[in-house]
Amino acid sequence: MMLARVADSLYWLGRYMERAEHLSRLSSVMLNATLDQTDAGAQAVWIALSAVGKTEIGAVAPFEAARSLVLDRSDHNSVVSSLARARENARQVRDQITTETWERLNLLYLKVTDEGAGREFADGSANFLHDVISDVHLFKGAADATMSHGESWRFMMVGMYLERAQLVSSLLEVCFAEGPGREINDHIALVSLLRMACALEPYLRVYTAEIEPRHILEFLVFDEDFPRSIRFVTSRIEEHLAVLARHTEANGRTGPERLAGRLKARLQFADLDELQAQGASALLTTVVNECSRIHEAIYETFVAYPLEMRLPA
Repeated sequence: MMLARVADSLYWLGRYMERAEHLSRLSSVMLNATLDQTDAGAQAVWIALSAVGKTEIGAVAPFEAARSLVLDRSDHNSVVSSLARARENARQVRDQITTETWERLNLLYLKVTDEGAGREFADGSANFLHDVISDVHLFKGAADATMSHGESWRFMMVGMYLERAQLVSSLLEVCFAEGPGREINDHIALVSLLRMACALEPYLRVYTAEIEPRHILEFLVFDEDFPRSIRFVTSRIEEHLAVLARHTEANGRTGPERLAGRLKARLQFADLDELQAQGASALLTTVVNECSRIHEAIYETFVAYPLEMRLPA
């Protein structure tokens, strides 16, 4: 059984890297959409900022909002803060990750914390954000290709997928929750939504050029092959936790793998007609809440468990 502090660091390493990528992509799509001074551009800004809980939309210019999401060190959820925390967690478990994985993370950290990062962002935000996203992809590729797919890798994957499930659910909740003025039908705004989920090209391969809210919801919630759909992500969470749970004893408690299995089954046997009849908000809120319960169960099982649970009888 892995040490609790090691499991904790690897889990949060995965979460922070996923968060950094998501916020970078939201910022990139938001800035690109605002190049065209239309209502669709304003909608894209509203979607991106609402998805990360920014309520004072319109109080600052989109560029300043994006700069804050990326480089504001006082914001614990910004890209630079997420990467700093990811690097610190990686440093604490340096022996658990490969040199290739560590180097990709360290180079990215040095890029965003450099004293010239603000100037580089101002001179070319699109290139800056593209490089950050590409470097996160390189980190994930290095981890997948060079780390043994044992406990260390699985804890990192659980963190990454759990973070992704919550982020994508929150993004969809902004766009598809019931309420006055919440419906999004503009073609450019819908394209921006797909780009925020890194889903435009995979979506077009399934639905061609028919970009409709109904199809977007179906694809990002129920597609079993797209790696950022909620169904795919919850399946991976359950898969990794089921393997990790073999090394623990439940001791009468509901383990995280069982919670993940229930969520996986709910998505596996739901369909779009049921989702639309009941309202998308209900399911998306359930996903967010269940992910929070899985997070708590992971801590109770692998991190903050009573000492006597691991002592020999």
